Amino acid sequence: MRFRRAAPGETTTPRSTRSRMAIAAISGAASVLSFAPFGWWPVQFLCLALLFYQVLRTDTLKAGALVGWAFGFGWCLANTHWLVIALNQFGGLPLPLAVMAIALLAAGMGAYAGMAMYGALWLRRRWSLPLPAANLLVLPALWATFEWVRGWLFTGFPWATSGYAHNAAPLGGFAPVVGVYGVSMLAAMCAGALLLGMHRIRWAALGTAAAVLVIGFALRTVDWTHPVGQPISVRLIQGNTPLLQKFDASHTEATLRRYQRTITSEAADLIATPETAVMLFPHQLPPDYLPSLGQFAKRSGSHLVVGIPLMDSPTQYANSVIGIPPESGLPTYRYDKHHLVPFGEFIPPGFRWFTNLMQIPLGDQTRGKAIQPPFQVKSQRVLPDICYENVFGEEIADQLAADPKPATILLNVSELAWYGESIAIPQHVQMSQMRSIETGRPLLAATNSGATVVIDSHGNIVSSLPYYQAGVLKASVQGMEGTTPYIILGNKLFLLLAALAVGGAWLWSRKNMA
Repeated sequence: MRFRRAAPGETTTPRSTRSRMAIAAISGAASVLSFAPFGWWPVQFLCLALLFYQVLRTDTLKAGALVGWAFGFGWCLANTHWLVIALNQFGGLPLPLAVMAIALLAAGMGAYAGMAMYGALWLRRRWSLPLPAANLLVLPALWATFEWVRGWLFTGFPWATSGYAHNAAPLGGFAPVVGVYGVSMLAAMCAGALLLGMHRIRWAALGTAAAVLVIGFALRTVDWTHPVGQPISVRLIQGNTPLLQKFDASHTEATLRRYQRTITSEAADLIATPETAVMLFPHQLPPDYLPSLGQFAKRSGSHLVVGIPLMDSPTQYANSVIGIPPESGLPTYRYDKHHLVPFGEFIPPGFRWFTNLMQIPLGDQTRGKAIQPPFQVKSQRVLPDICYENVFGEEIADQLAADPKPATILLNVSELAWYGESIAIPQHVQMSQMRSIETGRPLLAATNSGATVVIDSHGNIVSSLPYYQAGVLKASVQGMEGTTPYIILGNKLFLLLAALAVGGAWLWSRKNMA
C-alpha cells in the first residue's frame, strides 16, 4: 500500500525504512533531555518534529508504523533505563535478564507510538489530507491519544508522558484544564507547526504555535483554587535507609527505633514517613512500638501518617499508610494503595515464573478501594497516595471529585531507593508537580532517599531535602479549596479536543477537495 506522490516541496532524498527507524530511535532517546532533571523542554518539540518528518516521508503504512515504534522504543528505553537497577541490584535478576526485560518493556511501549503513526498515515491516505492538517491536527491528536491509552491499558504505564516535560513551561498552564495528556497534544501541535517552517503556511502555523504558548503562559497566572482554613506545620521524614538493609532482619530493630526517635523528636500538625518506613506488619512489631507513637501524638497534638504494610488475612495484605490523630492516639485512619505496580506489587497472569526469579518483598498485594477519604488534620484534609499512584492524575482527580468535602492537601509517600541514584527521582518529582497544577492543591512528598519536597498549588517546589541524605523537612503549608476543570472532567475534555482535531482535519480535506 503506497501513498500518492509527494507534492512539490515535500520530496526528500529517499531513505530506507531502517535508516528512518534509526533516526527515530535516536530522536526518541534524545527526548530524555526534555524531562527532569535536564528540563530542556524545547528539545521535545524538535524530537517530535523529527518523528513526524520521518513518518510523513515513508511510503507505506507498515514503514510509518515501524518508524513510530522505533521512536517509542528509544523514548521508553532512555526514560526508564533505571528500572534495571531495581531488577538487578535489588530484585536479584541477573543483569543480562534485567537488561532484556527493560528492552522488552521498551519494545512493548514503542507499539503505542507505532499505532499512533500508523493511524495518522492511514487517515492522511484515506482523506487525502493536506500536510498542514496532518501536522497540526491528526498527528498531535493521535500521538496524545495513544499516550493516554498507554496510561491505562494493561493497568497502564504513563511514565514519561510527553506533557510532563512542560510542568514549568508555558504549556503547563493548560494542565488544570486538559491535564497532562492535553498538554501532550499541544506540545505535539507545536512540533507539527515547527515542521511546517518551510511550508507556504509557515507563518500561520508558527503563529498558531506562538499563540498556544502565550495562552498557556497566561493561564499559569490563573488561581483555580483558593486558601481554606489555617496553614498547618508539617514534618516530612527522609530516612535514607539503604534498601538492602531495610528488609534485612539484622537491621530491622535499629531501623524501627530510628524512625521512632525521629517521629517523636518534635511536634508538628502533620508528621509523615515514607512508604513502608515501618517494614513489618503490626503484629510483628515490638509491643510498645505503635502505642508509643500514639502516646506522642496525644501528648504533642501531632497527626501522624506512617507507611506500613497491613495484613487482613494470611493471604491478603496491602501497602498502606495509617493515620494516628491526637484525639485518640490510635490508628483510626487507613489508606491502602490501589494502583499496584506489575511484578513488583502484583503478579500478572502467567508471569509468576518471572517474579519467582526476583526477591522483591511484599510482591503480591491486594488492592485498596479506588475512592478513599482524606485524613483530617485540623482544618485541612490530607489525601495520601503511595509512590506509583502519583503517576495517574485522573485517579487523583476522581478522588477529589467524588468527595463532597475533597482534600485540601495531597500527600505522596514513596520508596524510590529501588532505582538508585538515577533520574527516576527528579522525574517522579516532575509528575508530582503536574498533579499539583492539575488539581490546584499543594503536594507533600515524603520519601526514603528523595525527593522529599513541598510543592505549592501552582506546581512550584517551595522547599526540599537533598537526595540520598537522612533528614526532616519542616514547612508551613496552606491548604487549598475549590476545583479545576480537570478535576470535574478528568481526561474527557482532552479526548473531546482530540476528536475535534481529527474531525477538523476531515473538514479541512473536504474543503480542499471542493
